Amino acid sequence: VQLQASGGGLVQPGGSLRLSCAASGFTLDDYAIGWFRQAPGKEREGVSCITVSDGSTYYADSVKGRFTITRDNAKNTVYLQMNSLKPEDTAVYYCAASAIATLTPQYIPWWGQGTQVTVSS
Repeated sequence: VQLQASGGGLVQPGGSLRLSCAASGFTLDDYAIGWFRQAPGKEREGVSCITVSDGSTYYADSVKGRFTITRDNAKNTVYLQMNSLKPEDTAVYYCAASAIATLTPQYIPWWGQGTQVTVSS
């Protein structure tokens, strides 16, 4: 299981970014894919996840209405569209795979590398 996250960067408050998580070595249909983030000095937290087979989605309360998770089965890729970004969204964002959808980092067996998102004016 390999996951490659990309799309991070520096954006002003109120701006948008789209993160991508490309999977290789396995088919997304068999897994749930999640996005997690970790800010300096804080614990890693779940942001959003999607059950790729049926498209069920889950969001942390802090991002509901601003972030949208989607998948492209043909490209074996999951996206996280982040709108109305706030400085408190600044963190390293990780994509991850699990057998069952979860926003609890301790239950995640497979992690990709992170991509930095910085929201600042």
